[in-house]
Amino acid sequence: MPGSHGSLTKAGKVRSQTPKVKGKVRRTPIPRLRNRRNYIKRVLEDVAVGQPKPERMRRR
Repeated sequence: MPGSHGSLTKAGKVRSQTPKVKGKVRRTPIPRLRNRRNYIKRVLEDVAVGQPKPERMRRR
């Protein structure tokens, strides 16, 4: 029974030939930080979530 599939001299050939692509800059914080901020705002500070209720809106 052979010890490997293909020769070890060719290992990593395709990966080394692939051009490096830079990562995109995130616009939003990573989900863990976003969830933490939402928890602080909604549970600890008790801030209302979503659109303001009609009775809370300013009258012109």
